[in-house]
Amino acid sequence: MKRAGSPEAGPELRGNTLRVYLYILQHGPCELKDVQGGLGFSTASLASYHLGRLIDRGYASQDTYGRYLAAKDATGQILEGYVKVGTVVVPQLLFVSVLFTILVSYFSVMTYRSASYVPLLVASSVALVAVVWYETTRVWRRLASWR
Repeated sequence: MKRAGSPEAGPELRGNTLRVYLYILQHGPCELKDVQGGLGFSTASLASYHLGRLIDRGYASQDTYGRYLAAKDATGQILEGYVKVGTVVVPQLLFVSVLFTILVSYFSVMTYRSASYVPLLVASSVALVAVVWYETTRVWRRLASWR
């Protein structure tokens, strides 16, 4: 029975259960032995236990062939702040970080051509990029700690 204060109550998953969810999300339909081997579990029963927890919470399902699938609608709850691009899960802010890095680089080059207001614009852009990269790194580390 889930309690409100328990570590895995609600949409948040932790530890090996989260690792199993990320594995089936990234690899698509998987058999039990694929999950066991892919995550290095010592026994199939350990993989089965975590897959069962995911199914009980509605984060995974099993198809008619016995393969396990990640529930598409659960990714928003579990991976808040992330986006799946192909088989890779990346922070949503990564794209904003790249955009502002390009802009700051451009304004930095323009500073040498015209010294009017560009230095102020560059300084504010650098500050904005620093904040965005900080948030992106923080979210990325959270994902790395789950693996």
